[in-house]
Amino acid sequence: MTLVIAVPAGVFAAMRRGRGSDRAVMTGVLLGQSTPPFWVGILLILVFAVGLHALPASGYGTFAYLVLPAVTLAVYSVAVVARLLRSSLIDVLSSDHIRSARAKGFGPLKVVLTHGLRNASLPVVTVIGLEVGSLLGGAILTEQVFSWPGVGQLTIQAISHRDFPLVQATVLLFAATFVVVNLLVDLSYSFLDPRVRTSR
Repeated sequence: MTLVIAVPAGVFAAMRRGRGSDRAVMTGVLLGQSTPPFWVGILLILVFAVGLHALPASGYGTFAYLVLPAVTLAVYSVAVVARLLRSSLIDVLSSDHIRSARAKGFGPLKVVLTHGLRNASLPVVTVIGLEVGSLLGGAILTEQVFSWPGVGQLTIQAISHRDFPLVQATVLLFAATFVVVNLLVDLSYSFLDPRVRTSR
């Protein structure tokens, strides 16, 4: 969900740099980055569960129960990824190969998506890997708000009951997930940027 929202928002803001639409997108993502996840979750419950009766407020079961927790966790990450992608893409669009692509007659969207986005994605992919750690930490509060029986809830229960083997297992699971995701991020560098392969 973070990538689906943040990548188009960052590309759109970079292409409309300095205009009103760019400021509107950046203001929106800045608000998302400055709001705590538990407050976003409570606000979503009030609007979509209590007010509109469109989605369940808490618990687990069908896909509908997953929508509000997923949106709550994605809000902060969307802001971080969109802002970084915008700044990275603006820097890439001023490089020589982008000017060459424009001189060949390629349209603005083709230049950005074909020649710019891939080069601008390296710092974004790095931050996405680091965001997994924040996602795992933020999921504990989100599970509390939505009464979702996840690993975060299990960790809190294990700590309160002094179940040290279970605490060690959940911490090991978090750490292993973080390490594996960042390993995949490192492996993706050579795919995204051929200069990484040629530098070896």
